[in-house]
Amino acid sequence: MMVRSLGKGLLFGMLATALGLSGAVAAEYVSVVKDGVNLRSAAGTNAEILFQLPLNYPLEVIGKDGQWLKVSDYEGDKGYIQESLVGKTPHVIVKAKECKIYNGPSTKEKVVGNGAKDVILQKVEQKGDWIKVTHPSLTGWVNKSAVWP
Repeated sequence: MMVRSLGKGLLFGMLATALGLSGAVAAEYVSVVKDGVNLRSAAGTNAEILFQLPLNYPLEVIGKDGQWLKVSDYEGDKGYIQESLVGKTPHVIVKAKECKIYNGPSTKEKVVGNGAKDVILQKVEQKGDWIKVTHPSLTGWVNKSAVWP
């Protein structure tokens, strides 16, 4: 069993709404609601544990089997998680080695912080290619190319 590590940095929660494109079905994202939740190889508590996931870890729902969701993460790893262990408030995770967090939605704005790979961010708003993130000691904007989903 592996523990999915988050690297160094602050963990953030996120609040977001998935926006669908005309004629397309929006992907469904969920987030883990407590620390150390098991991602399994199949639906059921007897299935092999692939990873233990941290609080707020974002996942894309790709299927359902009873009370189990088949999910995929930002690295393409797939597995099953009990539906009761995820919430509808999706989160984003930094997929870039590092990223800058700006005071506004532009690289011309002042840098107010930095994000590191595997840090989970709370999403409060999106304007084009920019996502507003917040934490009790930090509020700023990150380019969506640096995070998933």
